Amino acid sequence: MAEPGGERPVPAGGGRPAAAGGGRPAAAGGERPVPPGGERSGVVADIERVQEIADYIAPLALRIACTYRVADCLIGGPRPVAEIAAEVGLHAETLRRLLRVLAMRGVFTEPAPGVFALTPLAQLLRGDHPLSLRDAYPMVAADLHAWAGLEETARTGTAAFPREHGESYYAYLAGQPAVSRRVDASVEAQNRLVVRTLIRAYDWASCGTIVDLGGGTGLFLAALLARFSRLRGILVDLPHVAAAAPRVLAARGVSDRVVVVAGDYFATIPPGEDTYLLKTVLHDWTDEHAGRLLRAVAMAMRPDSRLLVLEAILPDGDAYHVGKLLDLHSLVLTGAPDRSREQLIELLHQAGLETVSVTQTATLAVLAARRAV
Repeated sequence: MAEPGGERPVPAGGGRPAAAGGGRPAAAGGERPVPPGGERSGVVADIERVQEIADYIAPLALRIACTYRVADCLIGGPRPVAEIAAEVGLHAETLRRLLRVLAMRGVFTEPAPGVFALTPLAQLLRGDHPLSLRDAYPMVAADLHAWAGLEETARTGTAAFPREHGESYYAYLAGQPAVSRRVDASVEAQNRLVVRTLIRAYDWASCGTIVDLGGGTGLFLAALLARFSRLRGILVDLPHVAAAAPRVLAARGVSDRVVVVAGDYFATIPPGEDTYLLKTVLHDWTDEHAGRLLRAVAMAMRPDSRLLVLEAILPDGDAYHVGKLLDLHSLVLTGAPDRSREQLIELLHQAGLETVSVTQTATLAVLAARRAV
């Protein structure tokens, strides 16, 4: 399962710092002075950018707006905050302050005092948007508690979640059905874009029967089978996750072509099938556990079977890539890394698997492998 995303602290005070003594800051140490008239440029613009990056207030406000489906209340047009609050069950003045923060970031707008409306960014939070992100960003308190332990993780390199909660991330979800449903819904929402990018990246029609190990509620598998009518599937995941799969499969009209297996995919791998799929699974596990899983898959494969590994490959350099965020989030929750192309290929090699091809997409890469001869 995919991750929800992490939040970061805001500087003390929450606003833009004033220059000492109330005047304009001196141009010291290469900083550029603020021009007369107060335009935001130079070092002030840099300070504001750092504040934006360090802010955890807006991300948490966004998660409340998503959890309580605020954008859906505004589909018909601008509304007073009191009406919105009454409809979703929130405190009106608190909701106003929350939406004001989001409007500052371009999510919602306040065209009149106390009246809010959708913006292009807020449209993505509507439940009826084809690429809706409404369920992608739930409020999961347990994750936030884990992130509060990031300082110790930074010192030791160990996962924060088990340290803060006394059990592993997935053991916790197994015992918290309501939280698990929120996490599963988050994965489903994020999968909408992933499906669009991956569906054209590989010859899925030739895959025969696909064993989707750790496939969650089956959204990705269902999308593949809905597109390619000759495919069949076997979905394997833990019982509390697999229990929701029949609903997802039925919604896509593929229930008759999928067998759902409730079990631990480390121990429950149907042997001798055409294609084995690990979609965003390896980044949840350390090299030791990932290697053990891959060796088990290799043993289950026929000589002509294929393994498809879908992961975010971390690029070098400073460019934005969602895999860099997932890498840190995986460390906090499970202690496992996202990996480079070379690291994934070596991990497969150590398990007796030969990488045949690597196809990069705008979201995940597709690594195709077979049993080494």
